[in-house]
Amino acid sequence: EIRLKGKLNYEGKTAFRISIKAMDKGLYEMSAHCDVLVDIIDVNDNAPEVTLTSLSSTVSEDAPVGTVVALFSATDKDSERNGQVQCEIEKKLPFKLDSSMKNYYELLVQHQLNRENASQYGVTITCT
Repeated sequence: EIRLKGKLNYEGKTAFRISIKAMDKGLYEMSAHCDVLVDIIDVNDNAPEVTLTSLSSTVSEDAPVGTVVALFSATDKDSERNGQVQCEIEKKLPFKLDSSMKNYYELLVQHQLNRENASQYGVTITCT
């Protein structure tokens, strides 16, 4: 029986090789050995991390559609499917997210802005 002595962390080590040797206590000691390979399975135990690269704190109301408002990256330390990150914003905003490279995003002006209708916007980016 092999028991776990501490916590496992897939991001730290993905497998362990355990060498086992058994010996009897006979007059002529006999022994045998084997190697046990334990593969660790990743669980979704890390939250995405967002890093803001660039931000325009003000945007002119006559900014053309496609103007970049912010650049950011979003990564997750988990592996494979657990490490895939999807980011989104509310659909009702005049902005959109574009991802031309894996884990890198641009917040863009999607619709013409009008300061008389809204002088500022609160944009919440949700990454899962």
